[in-house]
Amino acid sequence: MSKKIVILNGSPRKSGNTSALVKAFTEGAESAGHSVTEFFLDKMEIHGCKGCFGGHSGRDCPCVQKDGMAEIYPAVRDCDVVVLASPLYYWTMSGQLCTALDRLFALEEGGKNLLRGNGKSSALLMAAEGHGFEDAVLYFDHLMEHLRWKNLGHVLAGGNMDVGDIAGKQEIQQAYDLGKSN
Repeated sequence: MSKKIVILNGSPRKSGNTSALVKAFTEGAESAGHSVTEFFLDKMEIHGCKGCFGGHSGRDCPCVQKDGMAEIYPAVRDCDVVVLASPLYYWTMSGQLCTALDRLFALEEGGKNLLRGNGKSSALLMAAEGHGFEDAVLYFDHLMEHLRWKNLGHVLAGGNMDVGDIAGKQEIQQAYDLGKSN
């Protein structure tokens, strides 16, 4: 059965190592007949959450702020799988991805929760110079628990400092396989 997959790419580098994981995942998913929509967050205008509790999940753009999230809300609301992709920054996900995740809270507000539960699944793709992914994975696992989404797993690619370092590494194949299996 074909699935709608949304990728939230929190890398600041369009051709970086995280984006190479995203590309491999996308190729795998599309080869299995799934549709993939990627949001390259660094090139989008997305403001931090105001904590105003003014969102209404029943609207196409549930947040009171009008910015790039207006494109993301309906895509996340209507998809089957949300893939979180990020380089490892200070033992966690990039600010670009964290900001977008915070703003997804607007889909939980109001009369109808359009985020938590609803049969969604998620995977985590990360690349880094080092190998200290534990805190990021812990956060992701807790997020999956809170959202009641199926955790499809992680592809964690350490040892990748410069653009292109990930080329030919096993994590590229792992990302492809993860995309194909969903």
